Amino acid sequence: MQTNFTPEQLLDPGVAESEKILRKCVHCGFCTATCPTYVTLGNELDSPRGRIYLIKDMLENGRAADEQVVKHIDRCLSCLACMTTCPSGVNYMHLVDNARAHIEKTYKRPVMNRLTRALLAFVLPYPGRFRFALKAAKLGRPLAPLFRSISALKPIAAMLELAPKTVPAKSRFAEPGSHMPQAVKKGRVAILTGCAQPVLRPGINEATIRLLTRLGIEVVVPKGEGCCGSLVHHMGREEAALDDARRDIDVWTRELDAGGLDAIVITASGCGTTIKDYGYMLRMDPNYKDRAARVSDLAKDITEYLTTLDLPAPKEPAGLVVAYHSACSMQHGQRITRQPKDLLKIAGFVVRDPAEGHLCCGSAGTYNIMQAEIARTLRDRKVKNIEATGASLIATGNIGCITQIASGSKLPIVHTVELLDWAYGGPRPEGVPAPKSFLQAAE
Repeated sequence: MQTNFTPEQLLDPGVAESEKILRKCVHCGFCTATCPTYVTLGNELDSPRGRIYLIKDMLENGRAADEQVVKHIDRCLSCLACMTTCPSGVNYMHLVDNARAHIEKTYKRPVMNRLTRALLAFVLPYPGRFRFALKAAKLGRPLAPLFRSISALKPIAAMLELAPKTVPAKSRFAEPGSHMPQAVKKGRVAILTGCAQPVLRPGINEATIRLLTRLGIEVVVPKGEGCCGSLVHHMGREEAALDDARRDIDVWTRELDAGGLDAIVITASGCGTTIKDYGYMLRMDPNYKDRAARVSDLAKDITEYLTTLDLPAPKEPAGLVVAYHSACSMQHGQRITRQPKDLLKIAGFVVRDPAEGHLCCGSAGTYNIMQAEIARTLRDRKVKNIEATGASLIATGNIGCITQIASGSKLPIVHTVELLDWAYGGPRPEGVPAPKSFLQAAE
């Protein structure tokens, strides 16, 4: 794609990087076939190619974002399916992230939209606030139909509808400390506690720590760690995201210096995609760029890390049929496609791939709140494909997908590591019936 940026414009690092990305696009349109919003809405401006034109025009002309640009960029899920498809290597992720930062700086959103986004940024990255908000949601849930009938309040309705009816108790595994191996020590890792996940599904990190310690791995829950910055990063709040990244880099660097780390284990793939990008995000910061790159290199999804370990023979009976939902941040963001399914198969599960597995379920961070109608359409399409597999339950690697799919399906849905923990001696995951009522012969 031909660009016409001035030398002065290219002095801005964000613009310069965007210009490099734009020049790689050859207008082929392959991305339109795998873009969930284009497949759903059929509007060229809701495809990666259409958004690229909008971003190019906005940045090249040095213009503030306008209503049209914001509308179509906001509709982007950042699922990154377009990057998996693109034959020219266009880094759409970095391009749309820069566009969102530009929007945040130059566009004044409607009042209710601003307030909703501010509320999400104030609550979701903080487990204590998030837990309180979920408990308070019980009081507001009866008002959800009313809020849904008012356009500006639809995100509030979506929040109330997604909120679980019960909130699990805080897990002791979320407290800072070190969990020593139950066998001969073979390694040492830090685990990302996260922000939303330990509130919604504390059992995920509990299963991870149990499994790793049984396998001889010391697991450290570092003191001072917080949100990885992913949520505010995708809202265009770049400085807030970088502050989160710097704080966590400091925390993990202390652990590296104190006792060494083989990996920083991540159980939420959305977080993993962002942490693996810290090296890029902080490339202009002389005080952090080297440490950020080091952290990015150490970041491993739990399934990535488990494939480096010697696993024992599984203890639970084989034959349980599992539909594996590959989160977008897993398959497109991190290009992890084989490891989770291989681990499940080795553990004795029968794994089935739903049709249209490349399409997003509609979760995408806060997307299912801010773009609830599109998200619901994508969820229903995803659930239909999953249930068509005939599986008895669903496994995935991202808390957002778990929450989203669970809101539309009656099948149990658990994190992949919960099934692996169970297979190798841990307790049966909550919500999964006893094996005797589930056993199915592989077809």
